[in-house]
Amino acid sequence: MIRVGFYQFCPTFGDVRANLHKIAEAIEKIRADILVLPELCITGYLFTSHDEVAELAEPIPGPTTLFLENLTRRKHMWLVLGMAERVEANDRSSLRCYNSAVLIGPDGLKGVYRKAHLFLEEKLYFARGDTPFRVYDLGIARAGMLVCFDHFFPEATRALALQGTQIICHPSNLVLAGKGQQITRVRAMENRIFWVLANRYGTEERNGKKLTYTGASQIIAPDGEILAQAPPNEESLQIIEISPSAADDKHVTAMNDLFQDRRPELYKAP
Repeated sequence: MIRVGFYQFCPTFGDVRANLHKIAEAIEKIRADILVLPELCITGYLFTSHDEVAELAEPIPGPTTLFLENLTRRKHMWLVLGMAERVEANDRSSLRCYNSAVLIGPDGLKGVYRKAHLFLEEKLYFARGDTPFRVYDLGIARAGMLVCFDHFFPEATRALALQGTQIICHPSNLVLAGKGQQITRVRAMENRIFWVLANRYGTEERNGKKLTYTGASQIIAPDGEILAQAPPNEESLQIIEISPSAADDKHVTAMNDLFQDRRPELYKAP
């Protein structure tokens, strides 16, 4: 058994120091093996210009990941969170920013995933992710990362599931009421995997734009059962025990194994 959880909170836009302090304060109070935080939780989400993204995005590794590495080493835990990643060419002639998820553990930075499916105005400010869907062996479990809108694309989850992932870590800033929570339950069921959705709550209003986030972070079992769920409008830190090996059994019935029953030769468009 391992202890997995989410921390649902309301980041302050542009105040990286305050957001990191809030995360560190929460981590100090808990004992967990894997904790998932929301998308872009270091900076806030509602960017309104390229300049804002460029100013707040950081290289990975960088100051934020180094700060969090000190926590994960000391607490001997794994942390998955969303942040704006800054990538510059060696000659500084070009700059790209990605909406990324990072995996940090007892030995430091383990992996970076760049969001492949950009939502709404993210397309104006971020580059599409170019990292493959990869499963990480953490010793205690096999985990994969998706970011928010990626869950709308069943191929993304299936790519991770076919590689043997047991847990999807899903930093999010969901704004479509009820949709994300429903879809992630389906993705967990159709792949027989655990799912840790870490959403944020609250409202951001900047330069005439406004977004309200749906909260309701949740942990889903391979059979679709909701093992833990946060309220829609409150801070919530929840940790439960799971057995990752339960995700290795793909049977729906005694005679139906979801992966052995697949017919990929029929799944091609005519």
